[in-house]
Amino acid sequence: MSIVSLIIKREFITKVRNKSFIVMTFLSPLLFVALAAFVGYLGSMKADTKRIAIHDESGLFVKEFTAKNSKSAEYKYLDLSAIDLKFLKDSIANESFEGLLFIPKPTNPQDFENNIQFISNNSPSLSFIERAQSLIGTKLTKTNLINAKLDTIAINKAKANVNISLAKATGEETVKGLNEIKIGIGGAFGYLIMMFIIIYGNMVMRSVIEEKTSRIVEIIISSVKPFQLMIGKIVGTALAGLLQFFIWAIIGLSLLFAISMFFGVNVAPTAKISPEIMQAAQQEMAGTAQMYIKELWNLPIASILVAFVIYFIGGYFLYSSFYAAIGAAVDNQTDSQQFLLPVIMPLILSVYVGFFTVINDPHGTVAVVFSMIPLTSPIVMLMRIPFGVPLWQIAISVTLLFGTFFSVVWFAAKIYRIGILMYGKKPTWGELYKWLKY
Repeated sequence: MSIVSLIIKREFITKVRNKSFIVMTFLSPLLFVALAAFVGYLGSMKADTKRIAIHDESGLFVKEFTAKNSKSAEYKYLDLSAIDLKFLKDSIANESFEGLLFIPKPTNPQDFENNIQFISNNSPSLSFIERAQSLIGTKLTKTNLINAKLDTIAINKAKANVNISLAKATGEETVKGLNEIKIGIGGAFGYLIMMFIIIYGNMVMRSVIEEKTSRIVEIIISSVKPFQLMIGKIVGTALAGLLQFFIWAIIGLSLLFAISMFFGVNVAPTAKISPEIMQAAQQEMAGTAQMYIKELWNLPIASILVAFVIYFIGGYFLYSSFYAAIGAAVDNQTDSQQFLLPVIMPLILSVYVGFFTVINDPHGTVAVVFSMIPLTSPIVMLMRIPFGVPLWQIAISVTLLFGTFFSVVWFAAKIYRIGILMYGKKPTWGELYKWLKY
């Protein structure tokens, strides 16, 4: 058995036998599922009803709000127009009501537009204000049309409800929101890669720092080359991480299934819908659902999975080399913070590029360029692949990724070789550059 294989085996066994590793492997899914069940339970609870007082001196709008009580359990509107306004304001100050909607009596209809006030101790939600403005605006528009002696029935009939259907150039119908689904799939895989890199890259760095501070590395380095030790640590930690992810997936899915089947807990916060409405919605959306399923099956699923594995391996090895070099250069995790930011920034940048650029223009210049840059390609390219990417672009991206990985490993090994035996001094960027020349 080669020396690298022995190091990989040692690193893997050391990680999986660690008590904290074992505890977190089996405890983390329980915590996540319990959290999901708790959030689902909170989402199913009835929200507290907020009492809103209405003082409508015009008498035109109060019925528009009180008629909505049966449709909204969140707000209860009370017609208190007959009560003195000063007394109502004092009630708001004493928190007897959530707020007071004051509608003065205007001299002309245009005064409604800027003279209506909502008085409260706390700032209301934007959705509440928009809904109130919509109700008042709709009623006021209808009143203005009547005052202008216009036929409101004819106007309502003349309103057009445009629904644009989507179709491909081949003539097949397609569905709306498909781009959001594609970016969601690619984003999920990209986010998984980013989390794996951050979690287990840090694990590689901590392992190097621990062996360096305990002086064990001085014994190990007498038998193996620094490059072999670094590669062994990276691969061994990756295998331990994959095992942990696999166990998490099995336990998590099993617990979610058990909770939903045996305890009747909905692990997702969903609103309560009557059976009649649900049945009508299901009948209406049956055809649309079939089209969504058809479009999902038409996605390049095999290409997505294969690309995920390739970019998963390339991205992890590339960034783990940086983490290993940082661990060898410092004596403790506190000193490593100055070097971690430049490593993490490309990952954060790739997520922003993916969600803000790829979704709108997956084949644009920005998306293509960042899917080729090795430090961002593992995430950005995975977000682009569901939209269909030419094979030559994937080939160039993968070639650059693994080519950069081998170059970074070579440079990181030089830092690792010098830094692994350096103690008692906090290195600077200038010193790291000098180590590359040795």
